[in-house]
Amino acid sequence: MMKSSKIAIWTLFACVMVTGVLKAQSGNQILDGIGETGMVARYIFNGNAKDWSRNNLHGRIYGPNAKFEDDEKFDKVLSLPSDDKTFVSLPGEAVEGEESLSITTWVNFRSDQVGQTLFDFGKDYRNHFFVVPFGTKKKEGFQAQVIQNGKEKYTALSTDFKIEVNQWVHLAVVLDIPSKTMSIFINGKQVGKVDHMEMELGDLFTHENLMYIGRSITSNNPFLYAKIHDFRLYRIPLSEQQIGRILNTGEEVVKREKPEDELPQFESNQPQLYNSYLTGVSNVQGETTVGYLPRLPRFVKGTYKSGVQGPEVRVLWPSPTDNAEVKQPGIYEVIGKVAGTDFQPKAIITVKNDQTEVTPHQTLEAFSLEEVSLDFDALGKQTKFIENRDKFINTLAQTNPDSFLYMFRNAFGQPQPEGATPLGVWDSQETKLRGHATGHYLTAITQAYASTGHDKKLQANFAKKMDYMVNTLYELSQLSGHPKQADGPYVSNPTEVPPGVGREGYDSDLSESGIRTDYWNWGEGFISAYPPDQFIMLEGGAKYGTQKTQIWAPYYTLHKILAGLMDIYEVTGNQKALDIAKGMGNWVHARLSQLPTDTLIGMWNTYIAGEFGGMNEAMARLYRITNEHRYLEVAQLFDNIKVFFGDAEHSQGLAKNVDTFRGLHANQHIPQIMGALEIYRDSEIPEYFLVADNFWYKAKNDYMYSIGGVAGARNPTNAECFIRQPATLYENGFSAGGQNETCATYNMLKLTRNLFMFDQRAELMDYYERGLYNHILASVAEDSPANTYHVPLRPGSIKRFGNADMTGFTCCNGTALESSTKLQNSIYFESYDHKALYVNLFVPSTLQWKERNITVEQKTVFPKENHTQLIIKGKGKFDLNVRVPHWATKGFSVKINGEEEKVSAQPGSYLTLSRNWKNGDTIDIQMPFPFHLDPVMDQQNIASLFYGPILLVAQEPEARNDWRKVTLDAGDLGKTIQGNSEKLEFTIDGVVFKPFYETYGRHSVYLDVTLK
Repeated sequence: MMKSSKIAIWTLFACVMVTGVLKAQSGNQILDGIGETGMVARYIFNGNAKDWSRNNLHGRIYGPNAKFEDDEKFDKVLSLPSDDKTFVSLPGEAVEGEESLSITTWVNFRSDQVGQTLFDFGKDYRNHFFVVPFGTKKKEGFQAQVIQNGKEKYTALSTDFKIEVNQWVHLAVVLDIPSKTMSIFINGKQVGKVDHMEMELGDLFTHENLMYIGRSITSNNPFLYAKIHDFRLYRIPLSEQQIGRILNTGEEVVKREKPEDELPQFESNQPQLYNSYLTGVSNVQGETTVGYLPRLPRFVKGTYKSGVQGPEVRVLWPSPTDNAEVKQPGIYEVIGKVAGTDFQPKAIITVKNDQTEVTPHQTLEAFSLEEVSLDFDALGKQTKFIENRDKFINTLAQTNPDSFLYMFRNAFGQPQPEGATPLGVWDSQETKLRGHATGHYLTAITQAYASTGHDKKLQANFAKKMDYMVNTLYELSQLSGHPKQADGPYVSNPTEVPPGVGREGYDSDLSESGIRTDYWNWGEGFISAYPPDQFIMLEGGAKYGTQKTQIWAPYYTLHKILAGLMDIYEVTGNQKALDIAKGMGNWVHARLSQLPTDTLIGMWNTYIAGEFGGMNEAMARLYRITNEHRYLEVAQLFDNIKVFFGDAEHSQGLAKNVDTFRGLHANQHIPQIMGALEIYRDSEIPEYFLVADNFWYKAKNDYMYSIGGVAGARNPTNAECFIRQPATLYENGFSAGGQNETCATYNMLKLTRNLFMFDQRAELMDYYERGLYNHILASVAEDSPANTYHVPLRPGSIKRFGNADMTGFTCCNGTALESSTKLQNSIYFESYDHKALYVNLFVPSTLQWKERNITVEQKTVFPKENHTQLIIKGKGKFDLNVRVPHWATKGFSVKINGEEEKVSAQPGSYLTLSRNWKNGDTIDIQMPFPFHLDPVMDQQNIASLFYGPILLVAQEPEARNDWRKVTLDAGDLGKTIQGNSEKLEFTIDGVVFKPFYETYGRHSVYLDVTLK
């Protein structure tokens, strides 16, 4: 099992289920209301030592006398006989790199023998952490003990509460490193605690830990004599209330209104940052048409006292859940508020009669990856772009395609090549999402091929991998719906796929003994790493889960595969790749086109099970490639009608600017929005563009963290969800255990890039720059292509990286392959008529503009300097449009061939330089970097510090649970900041601040800022 596996975390409860009653389901993910990113592993012990958390951290039972017994309370449990041979071992990587640790379990002790060990985790006998329910020879009583360097360091002891034998008891231990405490619990009540612990979990754990249940790491201690059930590991410090909720799982529990995990609280009427100098806020006027909520500006002009030049004021507007206010023409008011103040700016809105919505046409197109190369910087040094790219490309070159084909051959019952080994994590034998990494791999090796023209040997490596992958997948796809023998039975019609041989219905059993491999019954064109059952079960209402009657996200996996195949086709012209995609597109069209609208609405609004990635995008793309209209039809069958249009009548929804995605799973829905834009590209139906554009505006302005991520709710308690109420990031965000799912930002950047081709608003590329530098570049480990799943932003956090050797993928490990092999894809765009060039990003690079026979070199050390130079090679008349970043408030100047140009450059716009360019022309652009703050919208003093586009984070010496306090000068933030701009390293009050993309230890992204 790979160490990356522990990053994958999923639960069964939908993001939106934050109130009401949740019921547990035996043998599945917990429904304890704690949140999916908090769990590391869960072992039910009802017949095996399988990890039910989807992290595939499966345990192993040792000893001849272990057995599973029937039990009145839990049906079936593991019985350990205390024979000095029988115990459970867990994967050592389960606790690697964690900040805190909580462990809960049900135990029925059959002996009160002193010294018997419930569990013992650690590096070795000199550094470990264990629990002895009845104490040691030195100390009696339930206790948890930390041993460091061979000596007892800390002990949490309970002497007042005696554990009874022969009855079930619920025990818990919490190592809360930020709070420097260790607590122990019996039946949900805290019975012992240690304060002032000075330690990190890294003192006890590495990547090769010993993790035993039922025995001690040290010798001579008795083994456990007990029955055990439901052993759980969490990466967050659980509270007493949360432990009580776990204790009661299985009963009616978890009625929740507010997040239990409270961050430090501040007076709601206390103005913060520049708002403390505020003397007035402007009202605004706007208009809209009947049925469409107005788009209100999130920032308006303010006036300040004491000569302070404050920024525009963030206004928190109400966010209606329908469009009832604009059903009739007229004038109405919207009252906003400014955090920490009594100011209530008004928006006076005029609602006009219906009129045709005018939406833009696509006017730009991107350059191919082979047309743009990443260069060393102007000083001849490697950039972060090249560093991250090479980590991925060089490791991809060493991968074995047979690992990515393993589960496809397995599904079709075909033999494996000699030496082939399967991937782990979400692509293992029984994982219902297997095959998803293969899709990412197809795209990544294609992008690597297109980006390695500088190294023909490396490029040939990827060409060989592409051909091998496509040929194998093509051979398998040709088996589907065709007889195994010439005269054998078969089912070619995708709508008539029968249950597996000898089965009464469909199931998702992928075990070696249970998987169906009767490919001749699957309908023509089918290709996947599992049989078609999951697709069919979704149509029947199956939910997400681990049982044979439940599924994961079949269309999510399929999207990755189809996208990868079309990438290969468009780059290399491989006809087999297109044929596979068309075959499966026909299979999907056949099945979905027969379903009623209500069924489709239910499917696409089913948590995780109905997650289809960007299937609408893929089908629209297939239509463009083939000009076969049925693929556009099936793209529209993936419309998430409830989110896009409100209902089947299209009466509201995102198309009418109603926020319908609050509280929903972010990465389930962002690709759907991307698909809406792709359908608009082909159909020019305006409401599809409005869905995409309205979503982007809301996500960026009402849900975004400073790194560019948009998910991370603690209300609902699921870090992969949007917060429950827009613009309440502090009240409902900053989930415990991590937030900002990296693949959600990958998809946000993809959406942003494509929107820009329709509408050249600078704010789109301003966001792209933010997410690219401060999340995507910051998501990669220092010495390998290991990367982040969730990026924690709480005080004193630390990034967790996984999948260094590309053998076990979560969703974010998959998109990382794509992100880091296409880093050059949005630096430049051109207009359709080839008369204009857009320079969006300031990255050392070379553009081969083939249509104009022009080369553009960009030489810079950006962001370690605040200027860039463009060198034109070739000649011709065209417009050069250069982004003036929103942060360029200290000026933006241009010299052409050394002569100053008179330009009016407004931050947050594009500057057009139009002339007849000559060979050798140089354009020098200067844009001084300011220090600036990015506050949380509803708690302004909690803010991130930026230097130009770069997020600077405090390098923390230890874990902490409070925000680092910083005082800055209101007139000039830089007055109290010292440092070296060429190294991008600064200090405030002796604390070092560095770019987030160069931070690998403990950090604070957000600060508690006071201005004076």
